[in-house]
Amino acid sequence: MSLLAIAATRPAPGYADGRVPTSKYTEIRALYLTGVVAGMPRGKRLAMEWRAAGGNAIVFNVKDEDGVVSFNSGLPLANHYARPYIPHLHAWVQWMHAHGLYVIARQDLFKDERLVHAHPELGIHSRATGGLWFHGRYPDPSLPAVQRYNLALAKEVAQAGVDELQLDYIRFPVVGHQKDAEFYYQKVHPGWTRADVITQFVYQVRRELRPYHVHLSLDVFGVMGWARPRDMANTGQDIVALSYYCDVICPMIYPSHFFHFDDIPNPGDRPKHFIRISMQRFDRATRGTGVVIRPWLQAFSWHTHIYNPHYIQVQVRTAWQQHGDGFQLWNAGNFYGVAMRAMPAMLANPAAYWSGGFPYPVRVRTTTAKSLPTAGPTAPTRR
Repeated sequence: MSLLAIAATRPAPGYADGRVPTSKYTEIRALYLTGVVAGMPRGKRLAMEWRAAGGNAIVFNVKDEDGVVSFNSGLPLANHYARPYIPHLHAWVQWMHAHGLYVIARQDLFKDERLVHAHPELGIHSRATGGLWFHGRYPDPSLPAVQRYNLALAKEVAQAGVDELQLDYIRFPVVGHQKDAEFYYQKVHPGWTRADVITQFVYQVRRELRPYHVHLSLDVFGVMGWARPRDMANTGQDIVALSYYCDVICPMIYPSHFFHFDDIPNPGDRPKHFIRISMQRFDRATRGTGVVIRPWLQAFSWHTHIYNPHYIQVQVRTAWQQHGDGFQLWNAGNFYGVAMRAMPAMLANPAAYWSGGFPYPVRVRTTTAKSLPTAGPTAPTRR
């Protein structure tokens, strides 16, 4: 069935746009797609394979770190191609709903080279030269115009009927000569910190998106679970403060990235250790806030000698044992053969890996839909 045909089908009971109301505690098992893959037949194939394998959600880019917007946005500042990757965003979202998938739109915020190239006045500037700082790759996160643009884009995406908006690069840059970077907030709010800027913006996003009944999730560095003062000062990610203004925190706890932690020379080969420690730290830090912890897990072989289906299974099981509400698998190139091969064993013994069901039933006939489970989500699992 074509995208436009799906868009014309009768919506499922729920909101007017066809979404099924879900709790933020709905256990999500998601696969990541780039915007370009989401707009290709390959994206639909991966989505259907993932649902058949036991997944229940897709995360896809609506704006990537270069600033490319994946769909035909109506905003003047939006950088998209004449033929955007996803020609009909609402139809694509409805296609995923009809195929039994919860839909998460991922929007990269404060890394946007295209925006700064087109509008240098929106970039971070150098104190020493007055020119653009760090090759003009980063807009100033504290500039009202930058925030308004990203908020307007988020509203466009919410209106397309997604279940969840996920914000990435919700931080200040951590590269380059930090003391040379000059930000707008330092002039108008000299007493503020970077964390004040980021927290205030997330609060604003939460308030503006409330009428759309869209869950809000935030991608954060895995290292933020350690709450080291220098990391918070550089990124502006105060995990405890942010937890009060979003539904889901998504720490990127890829084992291979924990260099120089716990005196382990090859962290990528110790997935159980780093997933367990990271989840425990985020759980302790956010306890009492009501936020859900749903980690990004490693679905790539970088800096590990043992990447195989068991590697995926260990991460999923460990995150679940540490009270994570689901998981998201990341592979930058969207190559998920290993992850797909990991799923049958988990689907055969779900009690060891997850407890949730499928918030969306499959509403269309496909070659694989006949045998797909259609159970609804279970009760909250977070403790």
